[in-house]
Amino acid sequence: MTDNRSAAPAAKPREEWSGQIGFILSAVGSAVGLGNIWRFPGVAYENGGGAFLIPYLIALVTAGIPILFLDYAIGHRFRGAAPTAFRRLGGRTGRWLESLGWFQVAIAFVIGLYYTAVIAWALSYFVFSFDLRWGDDPAGFFFGDYLQTGDPVISLDFVPGVLIPLAVVWLAAIIVLGFGVARGLQRVNVVFLPLLVVAFAILVVRSLFLDGAADGLNALFTPDWAALADPNVWIAAYSQIFFSLSIAFGIMITYASYRRRRSNLTGPGLVVAFSNSSFEILAGIGVFATLGFLAGAQGIAVADLEGIAGVGLSFVTFPAIVAQMPGGPIFGVLFFGSLTMAGFTSLISVLQVVSAAIQEKFSLSPRAAAVGLGVVAAVLSIFFFSTTSGILALDVTDNWANNVGIVLSAVLTTVLVIWVFRKGGELRLHLNAVSTFQVGRVWVLLVGVLAPIVLGYMLIARVVTLLVEGYGGMPPWYLLVFGWGTIAFLVVAAIAMSLIAWRRPPDDFVAWPDFRAGAGRRTGTVTGKEGSP
Repeated sequence: MTDNRSAAPAAKPREEWSGQIGFILSAVGSAVGLGNIWRFPGVAYENGGGAFLIPYLIALVTAGIPILFLDYAIGHRFRGAAPTAFRRLGGRTGRWLESLGWFQVAIAFVIGLYYTAVIAWALSYFVFSFDLRWGDDPAGFFFGDYLQTGDPVISLDFVPGVLIPLAVVWLAAIIVLGFGVARGLQRVNVVFLPLLVVAFAILVVRSLFLDGAADGLNALFTPDWAALADPNVWIAAYSQIFFSLSIAFGIMITYASYRRRRSNLTGPGLVVAFSNSSFEILAGIGVFATLGFLAGAQGIAVADLEGIAGVGLSFVTFPAIVAQMPGGPIFGVLFFGSLTMAGFTSLISVLQVVSAAIQEKFSLSPRAAAVGLGVVAAVLSIFFFSTTSGILALDVTDNWANNVGIVLSAVLTTVLVIWVFRKGGELRLHLNAVSTFQVGRVWVLLVGVLAPIVLGYMLIARVVTLLVEGYGGMPPWYLLVFGWGTIAFLVVAAIAMSLIAWRRPPDDFVAWPDFRAGAGRRTGTVTGKEGSP
């Protein structure tokens, strides 16, 4: 890593949220995404139903919230996107830790490429809902007429029906990112999040009055207590919490860095975490009430339904329900409108991780970074995910980026921060110095011991499964390119970006509050300078 201080331009004031409400809405908007709607209900149903809520809440308290606080503390104390924050955390001898930040940025970049495609599908289906264009065969329409799904190859057969909405989503994302934190991201969340809650609440209330809704809710919430003895149920609970809180790949580090110096961190963190979980349970109620209706209409049990999670739930099962229920078009508009808004508020948080990192590395304005990032990412996104093999590439890339990339990032972060650089105590003091809800030493134990053990087990088990069994019946060469190739890209990008010189090195920085002996912790005196990029 090299410095270029002689040509360093003057530092600009760091962008900030307008206030605590803006931050909370934006953080909730990031956490509440597609996974809340299409992942949680299926995971809960398949892992003990009502009994699943016990390991789910334990996982939330012992891993989700502690790691969320860790991200907040790193971003807020070291005032930067992930590469800047980790470089400053490492200090003079640990600047190589910047590479961990770039690893997280690379994860966000990859996720942004395909997440945009799913939002484009939801946007298309929002339009299709008005005339129920999928007709009587939602599966055939989605995979055949709409996606035109082919074989697992690197295809250049672009699908205009996907390409056009995908380009629209990218244009919207670039515009939002270009307006910056307060005028772009925050304003979108202030508008979209209340709309999302209202639209989804209407949808859930409507679903409760459908014939068979009670059967669906019974299927979801009837507890299978024996499932609690299955270790896989507990792993599923920790996985769900971990993936739904937008932690360990730079989002919350970046978002917390835009909070003012004297800002409460833990109180809003609890609001974000429990809001996210509340929305997941609300989604579970709405989804299974409608599944109960579908099962009743088909004369089968809920347990016999197919496609109760993921892409199949959203783009095959729900259209089938909409086609059969009274007032179906309205229900479809609400569902796919909610899906689009939930996805978009999460997407801009993912892309902001990348935008903020390159702004700081190359001293770019938000607008310049948004255009540069947006154009490159849009081209790659269209090339890989708007073709006849787009959904296959998306499925494989998503599986590796989430289950290997993010989990590896979380394990490295907890081990390096707590055990190698021994920053647990300092970060705990930082949280307590600025927050109303105080965290005890047990927080360091949860982050430094429990989290890496659970996440490390998840990572090893997943890697072994992928190596032994493959994935989804895909040919090995395809998994090598889009699966393991994704992990290789993350590692190469992390190393390469760390070796590029900073336009304005971020090392002239003293964290605040200063916890050195005799410094101003008790008085809250600012003993260091901002040094923000």
